[in-house]
Amino acid sequence: MFWVGFAARVIFLTAAHKYRIRIHLDHFEFGWEMGRVARALVTGYGYSDPFNGHSGPTAWVPPAYPLLLAGIFKLFGVYSTLSAWVALTVNSLFSAAIAPAVYEIAWRCFGRNARGLKVALWSGWLWALYPAAMQYAVHWIWEMSLTAFLFAWIFVMALRIRGVGETGAVEAGQTVNQTAGRWIVFGAGWGLIALSNSSLLLFLPACAIWMLWDVLRAGRIGLALRNAVLSGVVCIAVVSPWVVRNWYAFHAFVPLRSNFGAEMYEATLPANHGFPWAATLPMAETHPSFVRYRQLGELAYSKEQGVKANRQIKADPGLWVAHIVQRVYFFWFSVPHPIDHLFEEFLRVLNYGWISVASLLGLALAIRQRIPAAWLFFWAFALAPMIYYFVTVQARFRHPLEPLMTVLIVYLFQSAETRRQKVQA
Repeated sequence: MFWVGFAARVIFLTAAHKYRIRIHLDHFEFGWEMGRVARALVTGYGYSDPFNGHSGPTAWVPPAYPLLLAGIFKLFGVYSTLSAWVALTVNSLFSAAIAPAVYEIAWRCFGRNARGLKVALWSGWLWALYPAAMQYAVHWIWEMSLTAFLFAWIFVMALRIRGVGETGAVEAGQTVNQTAGRWIVFGAGWGLIALSNSSLLLFLPACAIWMLWDVLRAGRIGLALRNAVLSGVVCIAVVSPWVVRNWYAFHAFVPLRSNFGAEMYEATLPANHGFPWAATLPMAETHPSFVRYRQLGELAYSKEQGVKANRQIKADPGLWVAHIVQRVYFFWFSVPHPIDHLFEEFLRVLNYGWISVASLLGLALAIRQRIPAAWLFFWAFALAPMIYYFVTVQARFRHPLEPLMTVLIVYLFQSAETRRQKVQA
C-alpha cells in the first residue's frame, strides 16, 4: 500500500507538473508563510519574516515544516523548481505512509477475521489511491500531510497501548502493553504534532485518559501516573526548544504560536461573514496594517488585534455565535470556494459533504455496535476541530481526521453489505 500510494503520488505530481509554482508575489505561493520563514532560515535571519520584507522574529506558524522546507532550500535552492518537486515528493512520502496506519487502525478496531481484514484492506487501498486522499500532498507545500501522518500514527500508538485488537492484552488489570517505551513514543509524537499543528492538542487529554482507562479501573494509579508523567515530560522536552527560542525572541512566554489575536480579529469582522477570504495581513509592505505589524512587532500587533476582536464580540455576541455555527457547518459539509463553474462547485461540495456524512454515520454505527475504540474516534472528531469553529476554517483543516474518516466510511458500507447478504440468505 505504501509503495503503490507513494509511486502514484510522485508520478502524478511529476506528470501534471505540480512542482511548477507561480512566481506571483515573489513566489509567495511556494509555501506561503511557511515558505517565507524557510527562506529566512536559509538566508540567516532565523525564524522571521513570514510575509513580504523583513518584519522581525515570528511564531506565526509552527516551526516543524518551515525547518523541513529550509533543509530542502539549503540542498536544492531557495524557491527553485527542484526544491518544489522535492518538497511535494516529501509530502507524498508522508501521505503514502498513512496507508499502513489506516490498515492497522481498521484491523485493530474491527478484528482480524474475514470481515475486519476486508475493512482494513479496503481502507488502506482507498487511502493509497483515492485522489481526494492525495490532493494536499501533490498540490500544497504546507504541513497537512506531515500533520496527518503524525496524527494517524499517534492514533495507532494509542490503540497499541490500550491493547485494542490483541487477545489477552488486558487480563485482570495486567496491561502488558503499558510499557514505558510506548509512552515515550506517544509523548514524542505529540510533541512533533504540537510543532506541526498545535490545534490538534485539544484531543491529547481525552486520548491519554482513554489509553489509561483500563489501568485506572484496575486501581493501578501508580502505573497510570508514571506513564502520564513520563509521556508529558517527553512531550515538553520536544517542544521546549521552541518555547525557549520564543522567550528570547519576544521576551515573553509564547508556548507555540503568536497569531491567535490577529486571526480572531479577522474572523469577527462583520464584512467577512465569519469566513475570511483574504490573508490575515496584506502583502503590500506599504499597507497601513503591515506597517503597524512591523512597527509594533508580531506579538504586540497580535495582542492589539485580539483586543479589537473582543470588542467586536461584546458588541454583537449573537453574530459571533451565528458565525461559530456557520463554521461548524463549513468544517464538515461545505467550505466556500471561489469556483466560477457551478457544476464543478456542486461536485466539490457533494464529495466533501458526502465524506463527512458517511464517516459520521460510520461512527454512530461503531458506537452502537460497541466497536473497540469507537469513543476514541468520537473524541477525535469532537475535539480536534474545536479551535477552528471559534477562529477560522478551511477544507485542509479536516485532513488530519480524514484517515479515520476513511476507516469509518468503509466500515459503514461493509456493514451494509454484510446485512444485505444476511437478509438475502
